[in-house]
Amino acid sequence: MVTLNLLCLIFMKQWIGSKKRFLTILKRRNQGIKRHGRLLILVGICNYIDPSMRLPTFLILSFVDSMALRKNLWQTVLHGEFDGYLVYPRRLCTTKVDLKKLRPMIYERIEKRANEYPVRAMVPVAVEVLKARNVLIQGVSALLQSFPVMACKFCPEIFIDEKGHLIRTCHGYKRHAKNRCHEWVAGGLDDILVPVETYHLNNMFQGVIKHNQRFDFDRISAIDELCWQAGVDPCGNIVSGNSQGSEFLSPYDLTFVANRTLTAWETLRSGVLKLLFVYPAKVCKYCSEVHVGPSGHKARLCGVFNYESWRGAHFWTKAEVDDLVPPKIVWRRRPQDPPILVDEGKGYYGRVPAILDLCAKAGALVPAKYNSMMKAQGLSGPAFCR
Repeated sequence: MVTLNLLCLIFMKQWIGSKKRFLTILKRRNQGIKRHGRLLILVGICNYIDPSMRLPTFLILSFVDSMALRKNLWQTVLHGEFDGYLVYPRRLCTTKVDLKKLRPMIYERIEKRANEYPVRAMVPVAVEVLKARNVLIQGVSALLQSFPVMACKFCPEIFIDEKGHLIRTCHGYKRHAKNRCHEWVAGGLDDILVPVETYHLNNMFQGVIKHNQRFDFDRISAIDELCWQAGVDPCGNIVSGNSQGSEFLSPYDLTFVANRTLTAWETLRSGVLKLLFVYPAKVCKYCSEVHVGPSGHKARLCGVFNYESWRGAHFWTKAEVDDLVPPKIVWRRRPQDPPILVDEGKGYYGRVPAILDLCAKAGALVPAKYNSMMKAQGLSGPAFCR
């Protein structure tokens, strides 16, 4: 065994060609890497005798690297100790970053980012969104004169008909009850087009609103705030919802208004989706609070659980189209359904957005993508419900 070690060391000395490096290898060999040192020496001998044997070298180096020899073996022997093709230095990923030099660059980048907004290409989209919102408000106000809406007294449920339904889905005031019948009252425009408000910012990249500053900023519509950040002033585009309240519409006019209203609804949602790709918006994970801006505010107005008497901070996530333009899903009565919807057949009835049901009752042509929600050709319920 001693003879084999001496023979290996002699060959390695001739291959290395340096007495200093040879002594360094001997020193490292006596510090606890005897077994793996012999393995590397044998690989070096094989490569010295036959240079074409390179594939076993890569395999054994991978094996040695996996045996946790990086600290002693890689730093001393493999980092330039050998001059042949046995040596392949390890890639170093421990570069230190000087935060003192990096912090001013980050602040400068944030300040320059404000100069990139508003994006000019998104200004026409924002104008189109405001116009579609105005047409939608006018159309819904006109259709409500011919098609009454009933709203539950204790929950957000609504139903577009002269009478409500008997489906037991009411959870009561503050969710103190479960699966009870609704108590219906007359509804209005806000029951179909749910208003979503947010804080109005002076500029997009201003400081975060603190809790003690919550009364220093106005609350406006989230659509108006999104379009204002996109470079359009919505103050001259806001209209009242009762502009066509006293007009009587013929069946032909009802169909025309319904089609125009449904088109405005689709345009509004598609435009908001485009704006959200460019302008960030946040929504609370536990409540319906919306904030249009790169980061949410710090006003402690969120109650996560019903038994909490205090209000905590919001848990912000990325907002979607449904957060800014709620669809307000309602039950839809089809021609094959009973005059009053009952609880036993709720698995057979259609569930569609309130705008869609209102426009469909007025004769609008419903897009094909809503067929699965409408269940137009579905059964009306079990036999005992008919």
